[in-house]
Parts: sequence; structure tokens; C-alpha cells
Amino acid sequence: MTEQDKSPAADAPAQEAGRQDAPGPSAQEQALSADLAPLRTQIDTVDRELLALLNRRAQLALDVGEVKKKYGAPVFRPERELQVIRKVQGANPGPLLDESVASIWREVMSACRGLEKPLEIAFLGPAGTFSEQALYAHFGHEVTGVPCPSIDEVFRAVEAGTVEYGVVPVENSTEGAVSRTLDLFLQTSLKISGEIALKVHHNLMASTPDMKGVTVVRAHAQALAQCQNWLSANYPHLERQAVSSNAEAARMASEDPTVAAIAGETAANRYHLHIIRSHIQDDPHNRTRFAVIGRYETEPSGSDQTSLILSVPNKAGAVYQLLAPLAENGVSMCRFESRPARSGAWEYYFYVDVEGHQHEPAVTRAIEMLRRNAAYLKVLGSYPSSK
Repeated sequence: MTEQDKSPAADAPAQEAGRQDAPGPSAQEQALSADLAPLRTQIDTVDRELLALLNRRAQLALDVGEVKKKYGAPVFRPERELQVIRKVQGANPGPLLDESVASIWREVMSACRGLEKPLEIAFLGPAGTFSEQALYAHFGHEVTGVPCPSIDEVFRAVEAGTVEYGVVPVENSTEGAVSRTLDLFLQTSLKISGEIALKVHHNLMASTPDMKGVTVVRAHAQALAQCQNWLSANYPHLERQAVSSNAEAARMASEDPTVAAIAGETAANRYHLHIIRSHIQDDPHNRTRFAVIGRYETEPSGSDQTSLILSVPNKAGAVYQLLAPLAENGVSMCRFESRPARSGAWEYYFYVDVEGHQHEPAVTRAIEMLRRNAAYLKVLGSYPSSK
């Protein structure tokens, strides 16, 4: 009989023998499967119940959206979303951690908002920056991120109304204030409506896994400063060049094997780079604070802070007299930063954060007293505190 003459029936015994030879599940695997089966059935039931409840919540959110349209109210109210998160955390019986509950509910609310109209949010780009990470940490992932080449462009996009909000870096726990952001706060009519405190872990990355041929390392100036001791100890021969953002440095490294970058893991994944060393920041607790800027003022959430810009007359004791109203009204100051006024007369603007909302009586009284004493006063906004 030739190979062509063989029928399927002729192969059947051999195939059956092969099936008999294949090992079946062990007794332990069978016992595991039997124990898991009822639990998996329960999880499937709970998942269906969760889906039904999530869709019910989404419909209610759509109904809320229709009411907001009627009165011209903004889609995103950060104080309301924070109140919702605090409420569910207060009712959390465990075992979920409160931090996990916050992350889940933020995404649920983001998905519900996205059914009305996904928010467009400007951030310092390109994609893969810590500013983009801060954006999603605050708004959830059902938004459209709009990368901008500079902090100035983030402000311009929001001021022009091409996006609803912007996310800009304000200060770093190691290197201090981001000067350009503070300067732009002086010029803008936009309000701060939120803040994000993000843990920042820097990584050295390159297009090759061994740094062979690399002659220069690039990053944002703040990132280079935050890693200067590590770079001096490990790669003292590399030239250091500041660029507009860490993600831009990662993009450059992906196109040039002589360039290494300092950036986050997100940028490494996006630009297909090898992480040579992770967590190279000099301070292991390195954090960056970001501000959310927009055209809307937020209402009190129950745990807020207010940002101000002040300047004082050029006379002895002026700064002390300026800040005295805070103490007199029991208002705590949580940040104080000075910047030259660039007038050539050794004058300064003071950036001050105080605890409480500007509509709270004690803060209102303090601001009115400050206004009488200050040469200049600007309220940048009150917003939910990230602390």
C-alpha cells in the first residue's frame, strides 16, 4: 500500500495510541480545579453584578451631564470627585486598600465622564513624560492627552480654549520650584483647580543594553540635577545636555546610539529603550508636584489649600507685616517661595500656599487683610489638597 492509499481509518489506531499515551491531569491538579471551580463561579456572578451596577452608575452620570448642560456647569468638578472618593474610602470594609479604592473609583468616574465628552488635557510632552503620568493619575484614562513642546504652550492651549485643562510641574522635592511655571502664573488669568504629587523614579536608558558608544546623557535640567551625584559617581565622562523634557531625551536616544536618556519607565517602553539602571535619583523619596490649570474655580471639598502671589512695599519689616494676617486668623502656611520681580530694583514676588479654601471665613478674612498690606496680591485658586 502506498502513502496515497492509506485511509484515515488506517491511522486511527496509531492516533488512539497517541491519545492514550498523553498524560492526563495529576491528582493534585484535579483537586485544585475542583476547589477553585465554586470560587470562580462566584467571581463570575459578582462580575456580572458589578457590570450591571457600573452601567447603572454610567446612566446616572449621563443624566447628571444633561442637567449640567442645562446650566452650563463644567463636566469635571475635582472637589466633587474627591468627595466621592473619600466617601467610598470611609465605607471601605477591606481587604482592598484605600489607595486601591481611590484608583478604581477615579477610573470609574473617568469612564463615566468620557461618555459625555472626553476631556482634552494639555501637558508637557512628548508622550511618556512625568507630566503625562500626573495627568492620568488625576483625571483617569478616559481623557485625551495633548502633548505640548513647552510649559508656555500648555498655558497658551488652555488660555485659547483648545483644551479644557493643563498639567504643569510646579516644584520638586529635591531641586525646588520650576521657575518657568511660577513666572507664567504671574501673567495668566487661569486658575489652579487641582494638584498632583507624583513619586518620581529616574532611569538611565539607551538604545543598546551596554551603553557602548554612548557619549552624552540628555534629560530635562531638573532631572539632570536630581541625578547629578549618581552620574558623577558612575558615568563622570558623559557630557550632560538639558533638553525640553525627559521624554524628548528618550525619543532622541531611540534615534541616536551615542545618546543616553534619563526618564521614566513609561518613556523607555514607548521608545523601546533598554533600562541600564533604574532609580538613579539621588533622593530615593524624590517627588514632583504638578498643578492643574483651567478656567474654572473649584468649590470647597473639605480639605483644600489656596495659592497666592504677593509682593510687599520696600520698607523694613514689610514681609513680617504682610504675613501677620495669616497667624492672626489661624491660617497655616504650607509653602513659601520667592522669585525676583525682574524690575532691576531687588524686588521679589512671594508664592504662598495656605491651608483652607478662599471661601472659608478665616481664609477670606486673612486674604482681605493681606490685600490691604500688600503692594500686589493675586489669588491663583483654591483646590483639593493632595496631602
